[in-house]
Amino acid sequence: MSTRLPGPKYKCVFDRGCSRRGRLLVAWSLGTGNADRLAGVVVSKRTFHDAVDRNRAKRLMREAYRLFVKADEAPKGVLWVFIARAAIRGKTCADVLAEMRRLCARF
Repeated sequence: MSTRLPGPKYKCVFDRGCSRRGRLLVAWSLGTGNADRLAGVVVSKRTFHDAVDRNRAKRLMREAYRLFVKADEAPKGVLWVFIARAAIRGKTCADVLAEMRRLCARF
């Protein structure tokens, strides 16, 4: 089963969800009431000019979320959108995972 957030759901999360800002990323969440754990990642060209940097940031966030779900720490019934900030450049997956845990605990 895929844990990727479908395209049209991004707008729902941004319109009706709430956000928390961290040093490495911004987390948006929206409760759904069902048992799905779906997440999407956003990396802007304005922040990351090079495609290599954008792809690395996306890979880091996806892998951190995969580990987050595997450890069964991600709450069920929540749609997540993670937005990369410039500080994520040069960080490891462990750093991003720790940031994700901190942000998700604040909801």
